[in-house]
Amino acid sequence: MGSVEVYILGQKYTIKGDAPEEHIIRLASYVDEKLKEVHNSSPNVTPVKASILAALNIADELFKLKKEQEQLTNDIEEKTKTLTALFD
Repeated sequence: MGSVEVYILGQKYTIKGDAPEEHIIRLASYVDEKLKEVHNSSPNVTPVKASILAALNIADELFKLKKEQEQLTNDIEEKTKTLTALFD
């Protein structure tokens, strides 16, 4: 298990994990970007509230992507059934 130093909103964090260093750096960079977006749109928001808002934005993205993936999986399953029926 390695550790990587990253900066989020100017604060240094040491992240330990099994993921490749570049993956952890990309994740931290993404979180930093989302936090900066919140700060830019609401500069007076506290860091804790900014973190919660950024987490909600990231969760929203995740849920939308999961729903999209689910729809694509359903579409593929339906097309597979249609194609399979053509061969029967």
